[in-house]
Amino acid sequence: MADMIQKFLAELIGSFILVFFGTASVVLVLLVNGGLGIAAITMADWIAIGLAFGLALTVAIYALAPISGAHFNPAVTIGLWAGKKFPTSDLVPYLVAQFVGSIIASAALILLAGVDIASTTGALGSVGDVAGIGMVGIFVAEFLGTALLMYCIMAAAVDGQAKDAALSIGLVLAGIVVAIGGFSGCGINPSRVFAPMLMNTLVGNAAPWELFPVYLIAPIIGAIFAVYLFDFLKVDEA
Repeated sequence: MADMIQKFLAELIGSFILVFFGTASVVLVLLVNGGLGIAAITMADWIAIGLAFGLALTVAIYALAPISGAHFNPAVTIGLWAGKKFPTSDLVPYLVAQFVGSIIASAALILLAGVDIASTTGALGSVGDVAGIGMVGIFVAEFLGTALLMYCIMAAAVDGQAKDAALSIGLVLAGIVVAIGGFSGCGINPSRVFAPMLMNTLVGNAAPWELFPVYLIAPIIGAIFAVYLFDFLKVDEA
């Protein structure tokens, strides 16, 4: 069984993989679009971004699930903990690892592409009110997106019903990005949202901090809801 240092590093590395490759795809799309902003991203662009996030998550799960369980998302960790499927003693280390890994990913993106491209043009793949739907709309999108992802995780990985959990979860994430990206930017992961905002602020660019509470609370509530819904609907085998 992996010790806490191994689990910490696995969550850090997995979060890095997810955030770096996912947000790098957003930066690249915005660069190709001439820096017109996230609202100018087309459906084809969202499909490409969704595949980047989905494939990154799939690879990270394949590589690291045997070590840490492959959460890579504070909402997932808190959801499992709230559903009494994750030990309290591991909660804080997992959350710290996820945020640190995500922050390192955003910093690495700046080192790779430079401040002008990565942050000024690409906003480090930050989320935002893409469609002008307001906080309530963002909350609904983030709640539903995270709930769907969490339910898939429960069915495919935690409960072990899917033969290939990594691919199933990755494809679901890709679909969620395509479905709600044009509304909220598809955060559904507090550390993935926080890291670009933090690094954009540190390099002197704007970040929508007024929206962060929504991107923090909605995914957590969505994940908890999905865990309890899954348990409620689950049919025990005789």
